[in-house]
Amino acid sequence: MNRRISIVAVCALVIAACASYLVYRAFGSQQNTEKASQTVELVVAARDLAVGTLVRDADLSTTAWRGAVPKGAILKRADGLNRGVVSPIYEGELLTEFRLAAKGSGGGLASTIPPGMRACAVKVNEVVGVAGFVVPGARVDVLMTGSPPGGNTLEGPKVKTLLQNIQVLSAGTDFQRDREGKPQQVQVVNLLVTPSDAEILSLASNETHIQLVLRNPIDTEIFTPPGRIMSDLFGAARPPEPVISSPRISSKPGAGPVAQPATRTAPPAAPDLYTIEVSNGSAHTSARFARPAATR
Repeated sequence: MNRRISIVAVCALVIAACASYLVYRAFGSQQNTEKASQTVELVVAARDLAVGTLVRDADLSTTAWRGAVPKGAILKRADGLNRGVVSPIYEGELLTEFRLAAKGSGGGLASTIPPGMRACAVKVNEVVGVAGFVVPGARVDVLMTGSPPGGNTLEGPKVKTLLQNIQVLSAGTDFQRDREGKPQQVQVVNLLVTPSDAEILSLASNETHIQLVLRNPIDTEIFTPPGRIMSDLFGAARPPEPVISSPRISSKPGAGPVAQPATRTAPPAAPDLYTIEVSNGSAHTSARFARPAATR
């Protein structure tokens, strides 16, 4: 009798434990469902916002969001006000920290420049600018064409790849005045470069002709083209480069370079001269002539 009661008690305990576990699971999933169904207010764009736009209160709106909050999402309108847009934001899209510039940096082109970089403006021709080949976000190579200082004028101008894989920040127009004072439209492209490249680009744009070459954004390979001169296009042979002898280094420790003795070239041989005398009565004249090389 006691054994039968013990078996019944054990079975009752097992059934009670299983029932308690099922009730706990059901209650926990109900709580999770209630948490998931809770909504939060997130800030969204009330209209399309272009790069460089300074966000105002009229540009923002709020929406109810269910589920997990996306990373970097802005919860308060005040956190998105007076900040520049660094990436296009479309109407109804969530406002995130990744699409806005840092607080206090303002709007415009300056807010899109990463720390340590510079925006350098260059002029381009109408084919590149008007045709829409160069747009913000594109990647280009910069070529310069001109006559190098001290170069051989017979070779003609030279073209060389100056910078490669440079990002375009903006492409637009600028109005300048010609010699008569009339306004003229000039295509201007802002390139994202390092401070060192900005110096190179500024010097090249003032002294030579700048050309932008569009490249595939996923092609990041850097090439080393030798550059071309005008005479190469016509198949003309380049003149030999002058050979400059390097100074001889002394083997003694601490001794500097020893200058090589200058090579003296023999002076050209004096030409052979012959004299012709002409007598005309009492007048006598003479003249000297160099002997032709073929008769020497």
